Parts: sequence; C-alpha cells; structure tokens
Amino acid sequence: PVLVLACDRSTVRRCLDKLLRYRPSPERFPVIVSQDCGHAETARAIASYGDAVAHLRQPDLSDIPVPPEHRKFQGYYKIARHYRWALGQVFRTLRYRAAIVVEDDLEVAPDFFEYFQAAFPLLLADRSLWCVSAWNDNGKEQMVDAGQAELLYRTDFFPGLGWLLLAELWDELEPKWPRAFWDDWMRQPEQRRGRSCVRPEVSRTMTFGRKGVSHGQFFDQYLKFIKLNDRFVPFTRLDLSYLKKEEYERSFLPRVYAAPEVRVEELQGNRRRELGAVRVQYTGRDSFKAFAKALGLMDDLKSGVPRAGYRGIVSFVYRGRRVYLAPPSDWTGYDPSWS
Repeated sequence: PVLVLACDRSTVRRCLDKLLRYRPSPERFPVIVSQDCGHAETARAIASYGDAVAHLRQPDLSDIPVPPEHRKFQGYYKIARHYRWALGQVFRTLRYRAAIVVEDDLEVAPDFFEYFQAAFPLLLADRSLWCVSAWNDNGKEQMVDAGQAELLYRTDFFPGLGWLLLAELWDELEPKWPRAFWDDWMRQPEQRRGRSCVRPEVSRTMTFGRKGVSHGQFFDQYLKFIKLNDRFVPFTRLDLSYLKKEEYERSFLPRVYAAPEVRVEELQGNRRRELGAVRVQYTGRDSFKAFAKALGLMDDLKSGVPRAGYRGIVSFVYRGRRVYLAPPSDWTGYDPSWS
C-alpha cells in the first residue's frame, strides 16, 4: 500500500489528489492515511475521499516527556511515535509485505507508481538494498539531466521523502525504533549496515510543505527548487539489473574514475568543456564541504555520508555537464566523525 502520514495540514488534499489520479490500480496500491494530531479540519479533508482511502487515527495524542533541552523538539518525538504506530498498523495488523511511505506535504510525479512497481523486484532480489526512494537530495532543476529521467542510481544516503520498504526491514527496525529524529537515526551505520537505496536522477516527489517541524529553513534554501519529473518513464519495461550491486560497481565506478579530473575553478569558469563528463576530487571532510558549497550541492554529511552519495561519489549536473564529486579511487569507507 501507500501509507500517507498526516497531522494538521488540510493541504493533504494536494497529496491525495495526485496519488489517486496517477494510481494505476486501487487493488495493487491501496492508500492508507494515518492521521496524528487529531486536527479536525484535516480529518474532514481525509474523510471527504470516502472509500477511496482508508483513514486510521493514531490514538495516543499525549505530550511526550522529553529532556528539557529537547523541549523545542517535541514535534520530532511525536513524528517518531506516529511513524512507529503507523508502520506497525501496516505490517503487523494489516500484514502487508511492503509499503511506500509518503508524508502529507508531498506531491507525486505521473510515473511515481510505475517507478516503485519496477524497483520492487530489485529490492526483493538484492539484499544489499534496503529501500527505494523517489527523492534526489540534489535534484534542483539546473543540477539534473531532465532528458535522462529514466536514469537511476544506488545511494548510501537514506533519502526518505517517498520511500519503499519491506516488512522484513520493519521487523529489524521496530524493536529499536528511536524516540525522535528517526530519519537521521536511519542514517547511522548501526541501522544502515552497509546497505544502499535506489534513487532517481529526477525526483518523483516534491514537497510543498514549508510549514512543519523544521520551520522552513531547508525548504527555502533547497526543497522548493527540487524538480518534479513530468515525463512518464515506462520503468516496468526497462531493464533495471544495472542497479544490482555487482553490476553497478562494474559499470558506475570505472565510469567515474575514467572521467578526467578538473578543478572547481575550471568548472566555475566554464573551461575545458570539450572533456564531457568530469570528476572533481576531494580528499577530506573540509574539501568535500567547500567543493559542494561552491558547486551548489547540499554540503551536509550524516554519519559521514554525503547526500545522494554512493561510495562517497555524488553525481550531478553543473552548467549542463555531468560532474562526479568523488573521493580518491582507493576509498575504503565512510568516517562517521565527518558531519
């Protein structure tokens, strides 16, 4: 099913309208809305869809005791509690084997369902994958190749924002689910355990929710510029086996390290255009952050992993050319002290 987590945004209609418009089959993709917060206007908005969606209500609306220094983060504790309850409903009570998790401020692309339907068998077959996400963290319009909307990647960074997980992963995570900040917790090595997610070149979700617990800081800088794919890609008719770990490392890594190395200044000055795809090499945390910032990428690291990165490599478009921001080819792993 598609699990929509809702709270107090009656604009959940925008999310549900697109999900129901693009959904190829109600049987294959039932939509379940789990509502926290008890907000009456949002409840009415969800109820207005009648039988088209199932409406669950998270029963425990009490405040959560938090350490005094976390009082301003109460919202994050409530979100983690809601996720735990809602995923428990989907996997324990309703016994589904997989779910696509969407928050109430996401709008989906026309091929959102097609993408997840095609990637689902990959997630089942490749144990080195633990999720499929609709989101490219560096998916601003000028940083993606919209002409290659079919292009998919592996990433070591858990993107969230429209993501597919299997019931087995919930079996693993539920007993140790955190009290708050669940997404950054997912990004810790103890949870990720060396696994990757699939992510697209062009995002299949966009967020319209400036108002929320994170108070819009990321929204104004990055999120509102993410390009939502508008061209339907028939993913179920494409061969996605290139994303299996062995095949991916056989093709992606040589392509990255065969790309000629250039300096950031050369890219910024639009020089050496004849080279085609190029590589910018960083050697440590500080050079990664400086180069990422200079090139317009998100420069934060979570447990040492860069957003959208795979083996430390971030692939993006800069001034119309493919660029790989990459560590040296003898890279051996992430350093969780990089943050």
